[in-house]
Amino acid sequence: MITILDGGMGQELVRRAGKATGMWSNQALIDNPDLIRAVHNDFFAAGADIATVNSYAILPDRMKAYDLLDQMDDLMIKACAIACAARDANGSGIVAGSLGPIGFSYQPDKAPPADRAAEIYAELARVQAPLVDAHLLETMASVDQAKGGLMGASVTGKPVWIGLTVDDTDGTKLRSGEALADVAPLLAQYKPAAVFLNCSKPEAISEGLPILAKMDVPFGAYANGFTEITSDFSDIGATVDLLTTRTDLTPTTYADHAENWAKTGATIIGGCCEVGPDHIAELSRRLKGT
Repeated sequence: MITILDGGMGQELVRRAGKATGMWSNQALIDNPDLIRAVHNDFFAAGADIATVNSYAILPDRMKAYDLLDQMDDLMIKACAIACAARDANGSGIVAGSLGPIGFSYQPDKAPPADRAAEIYAELARVQAPLVDAHLLETMASVDQAKGGLMGASVTGKPVWIGLTVDDTDGTKLRSGEALADVAPLLAQYKPAAVFLNCSKPEAISEGLPILAKMDVPFGAYANGFTEITSDFSDIGATVDLLTTRTDLTPTTYADHAENWAKTGATIIGGCCEVGPDHIAELSRRLKGT
């Protein structure tokens, strides 16, 4: 049985709003929450079983950079409530509270040590917990970064899912350069309810999934649609328009990759950046017959 995760909220918001900002999807929470609800609605209508809360960038370092630290908890609650409302209107579904990487995406050297990261993630998870069905740690790029997330998010007793991002040129490695296999002891210790490969090229994810398949934990995948992660996309304030979208990753092509992931044993499959409702509709048709 395949469970369909939604697609990339942030890039879908950029496409619909017609602009990218340094605040990423947090900007829509402040300026246009109805747009977020519309994206959730469209992913559910396309066949998604899981709504990922628009909270990837609701992190203390991001909030502090824009003088919004005092609004962090309120924005987290708002984002969770929007996803829950969409789920309720759909009549079914799971709400997963996104927890993004502290420091910056794909830059594990900028993350705090695991013990400090755990304190931050614990605070965020406690705010999410009354509303979400699970916590989803996303785009963890090193073993230590994953450890901090798992330590922190586990405090609420809610299921914890973790997404690991792998090197686009070698899917057997995390973006830190560490072997993907090195996360096995961590998963055995913290026992997340699911582990994903996320926000990497689908080809790299196809390389890495057979390694996850050996780790005795439910696993899945959701890839991005970027040509590459450029070196100048590296600090808070960098906008996603620095990244180039692939033109070859059509819904049909993406679903071809996803079918191979399912053959590997992946049971939760969706999309990350640049994967929209049309892609999710094709995944649902192929993998669930809906």
